[in-house]
Amino acid sequence: MMMEEKSVRIIIVDDHRIFRIGLRAEIESMTIPVEIVGEAASAAEFFNILATTEADVVLLDIILPDVSGIDIVRRLRREKTTLKILMLSAETDSDTIAKLMQLGIDGFISKSVPAGTLQTAIEYVAAGAEYYGRDIARIVHCIRMSNREKDFSFTPREKEIIQLCAQGLSAKEIADKLCICLKTVVAHKYNIFKKMGISNCVELVNYALRLGIINLTD
Repeated sequence: MMMEEKSVRIIIVDDHRIFRIGLRAEIESMTIPVEIVGEAASAAEFFNILATTEADVVLLDIILPDVSGIDIVRRLRREKTTLKILMLSAETDSDTIAKLMQLGIDGFISKSVPAGTLQTAIEYVAAGAEYYGRDIARIVHCIRMSNREKDFSFTPREKEIIQLCAQGLSAKEIADKLCICLKTVVAHKYNIFKKMGISNCVELVNYALRLGIINLTD
């Protein structure tokens, strides 16, 4: 018997009731299993919900009546919660995005994105990958390019995947070799690409060589 796929549990945090109604309707019409487990119009309401409710992803606006979304992100990361943070906001200036990325958000999309993009973003962050909307991709790319020469920190699993990519293995072959699911490999590769500011495995190998993550004898 096949096990039923687990629903992604979502909390919506936005102070505009009409927007929340529309967002709820979009989420409930998605083709992936999702469940809205809470709605909040303020930071206080959100943390009250979080105290008694298990959730996987929070859809978080930046401008709220009591505490900003930035401060919410800071608190969530300070408390080391496993909750995935997907910013959904009309505020898309580069300084704000850079600050949120530094704090450790899992994704950022603007409120003008189509429903299909919202579903993709939720799928990515729920699976452990990052997601940034096309409309802010240029901003994110510029931010990442400015940090490219920094010493990136890769997890042991990410380093394994970089090594296997350098050997020419496909995502399916990597999944089989490491005994993990294909979706996990895809999520790891997406995170690696984002950290490096690249888009394909050829760039991955070249950049990893330059950084000394791999060498030609690996």
